[in-house]
Amino acid sequence: MKSLEQIKSEVDRMAAVIEASNYAGLPTYGVSKDAAHPHIEVDSTSYHWVVVERGHEQDRFTTTELDALLERVFTTVTFELATAYELAHRSGPIDCRRLIFQRQIELLSMLSPRWAQTESEKHAHILGAHPMDDLSGVRASLTRELRESGHAPEVAWQMALKRYPLPA
Repeated sequence: MKSLEQIKSEVDRMAAVIEASNYAGLPTYGVSKDAAHPHIEVDSTSYHWVVVERGHEQDRFTTTELDALLERVFTTVTFELATAYELAHRSGPIDCRRLIFQRQIELLSMLSPRWAQTESEKHAHILGAHPMDDLSGVRASLTRELRESGHAPEVAWQMALKRYPLPA
């Protein structure tokens, strides 16, 4: 079992690879900052990735494998970084997941091809259930405009769908 200090050293090393050394979303070690900020705990048999919000534990991932703990840390960190990247590079009416998913896989690939592959499979599952929809924002704006001009909500939605159909 690695110590918290050894884990921090490895997380810091990997964060530097993806230029996230100063990223505020990196976990703390042994102590919670609360506010849904993750922290890492170690006991005699396991590693724990824990999220506490308002004094209540919201999430706990426990593993005996350091690689699994690091994967959890960096899957979270890279998603947050990818979301910020998408916001900074947003262009036109496209499904934000296009840039988020692409950037997250790019970052994870720099750390572990296996982690990137696992996350790509999760993305594919998400997209299988919820396909990309580049016109969702346009459709929502039109629906709002139509409601504000006096159309009933369902009528406004149907009118927007007629102009901008849902993806097949």
